[in-house]
Amino acid sequence: MHIARRTLAYDGHYKLSLLQVQDGDDLLKRERFEPGTAVAALVWNTRTQQYILTRQYRIGPEAEIVELAAGMVDGDETPETAVRREVQEELGYDIDHLEQIARIYPSPGTSAEVITIYYAEVSHQSGQGGGLAEESEKIEAVPYSRQELEQAVFEDAKTILAVQWARLRHKSTPE
Repeated sequence: MHIARRTLAYDGHYKLSLLQVQDGDDLLKRERFEPGTAVAALVWNTRTQQYILTRQYRIGPEAEIVELAAGMVDGDETPETAVRREVQEELGYDIDHLEQIARIYPSPGTSAEVITIYYAEVSHQSGQGGGLAEESEKIEAVPYSRQELEQAVFEDAKTILAVQWARLRHKSTPE
């Protein structure tokens, strides 16, 4: 299979491309959602010994959900620079230590989105957090103890992946 033709159908906050996919003698028509490249971080405060997630309204579920601090990579930013910026904007923390957990396609059947998920250790809150007013963000920090995080139920795929990573990591590391 290969892309025989690509047409940009929508170029707004996100992009949508119409694709013609050649599959042998068949020509398939598909839509491809192109939101861009994203980053997310499971944040661990080494001083308070708590994870810090975010709560905010999300368009997809049309509700507030608890999830990792996350956002889009801007322009020619690296994912590492973007995740540091997002943690500062959303939670007000500078990252002391950063470790990549995974780079994923959350929905490869319809979307070009790539998310790089990190584990980030923080110890010093140098800003207010809460998101950017110019982006109409209203983000609440939600702390979890290690035990609370391990028992919590989440709906967001990137958060589930990172929490599972943390659960497995803690089982293999003596406390």
